[in-house]
Amino acid sequence: MAQLKIFLEHHVGLAFALMGVSCGVFALATFNLAYLFKANLSLFLDYGIMVVGDGALRQLFELIGYGYLGLAAYVLFKVCEHSLVDHFLVRVAKPDFRD
Repeated sequence: MAQLKIFLEHHVGLAFALMGVSCGVFALATFNLAYLFKANLSLFLDYGIMVVGDGALRQLFELIGYGYLGLAAYVLFKVCEHSLVDHFLVRVAKPDFRD
C-alpha cells in the first residue's frame, strides 16, 4: 500500500485518470444493483429452492461479486482522491498568523 501511495504521489496525472476510471467502474458495477438484489431475493422467496436450477443462485453470486467490485472501485477512488488532495495541499503556502 505504501508503494501505491508513493506511485500516486509522483504521478499526479495518472492518479487523476485512475480516479476517473475507478469512478466509472463504481458507477457501472453498482448501477441498479439494489433493484436486482431485491428481484433475485423475491424470486427465491416466491419459488423456493427450485430456482437454483434456473440460474438464480449463480445470479445472486454474480450480484454479490458486482457489489464487491463496486466497493473495490470506490476504495481505489478514495485512495486516489486522498493522494491528490495531499499533493495539492503541500503546494499551498501555509498562512502566517503572526501579527
